[in-house]
Amino acid sequence: MRTGVANLPLHGHHCPRWLFDRMVKLGSAIIEAIVEEYGPGEVLKRFADPFWFQALGCVVGFDWHSSGLTTVLCGALKEGLRPKQHALGLYLAGGKAMASRKTPLEIEKYADRFALPVNVGLLQYASRMSAKVDNAAVQDGFQIYHHVFTFTAGGSWAVVQQGMDQSSGWARRYHWLGDEVDTFIQEPHAAVCGQPVGEILNMVAGESAAARDASLYLAGRPAEVDSVLKKLAGLPAGRLRVLDLPAAHPVPQAGRIKKALAGLYEVQPSTYEGMLAVEGVGPATVRAFALVAEVVYNTGASRSDPVRYSFAHGGKDGHPFPVKRLDYDRTIAMLENALRRAKTGDQSNMEALKRLSAISNVYKNTKNSKS
Repeated sequence: MRTGVANLPLHGHHCPRWLFDRMVKLGSAIIEAIVEEYGPGEVLKRFADPFWFQALGCVVGFDWHSSGLTTVLCGALKEGLRPKQHALGLYLAGGKAMASRKTPLEIEKYADRFALPVNVGLLQYASRMSAKVDNAAVQDGFQIYHHVFTFTAGGSWAVVQQGMDQSSGWARRYHWLGDEVDTFIQEPHAAVCGQPVGEILNMVAGESAAARDASLYLAGRPAEVDSVLKKLAGLPAGRLRVLDLPAAHPVPQAGRIKKALAGLYEVQPSTYEGMLAVEGVGPATVRAFALVAEVVYNTGASRSDPVRYSFAHGGKDGHPFPVKRLDYDRTIAMLENALRRAKTGDQSNMEALKRLSAISNVYKNTKNSKS
């Protein structure tokens, strides 16, 4: 696994309409070509690959170092694939801000409209839990504001979502591949991309297993949690030896989570994932249980940052050169022509694209071996 960092700043969101329209055409043509050659499941795998996803954003003309690459690329793909999705067996739900909240409803609408043989409830659960893990179980200071859930007619899924740290102005992207998620609560990510921020609370790390068990145990003892939190709130900082936490994660006040404690006691979840899935269990509740578990049972949670990947490409901001409209249009025409010919049995252009992909993979592997 190649390691590194990638800064994804706030600036660079603006995308000219002429460029976005071309992103819609080229991006959807690329996805259609992949489905034509490998099937819709391959698209999910590539969405979960941060190198490929970043390269796609750059190929269609966005600048590599902007958080807008994620939001604009996903928006362009969703728009371009909308009239083709049923033919491709590939469906995109969600988006940025308020659109992300409509994901469960969109999943249901797709399933009903096209009579898809999928378990709608499981897909909706995967969408909700992937967002909840990255907002509550991984407390790295990045608030999720963009969530795109892609799934196939066979029920496989992938997630590309992004969070923003408003204080620093940097973004972080999270990739998920459903076929590789055995559990939502231990190392579930395909990739997490961004700048390391130091000590965080990572309840889905392997090292946090004991803390998760202790948290689940405490979920059935709200009075004990409430008592410990009140004691912690009244102690001077020097007495909190085991609670050396970053400023972003203060000791929560018991009053803020009493409702969540009562709800958990009523539900009595049997697993940590079930506890995390309960409505009302958010960052403050997760943090409170982790703190009490550490104090009472000495089960420290992981503070390691899950960021793992790096990128380096150019794009629409003029680096390494400005987007050339004529060349862009020629690329779209070439790819669309290849797709038309492939459907009539002429595979010559698609074979050429395969050879180009092979050369790209050789270059990527060479770079990886040197890193």
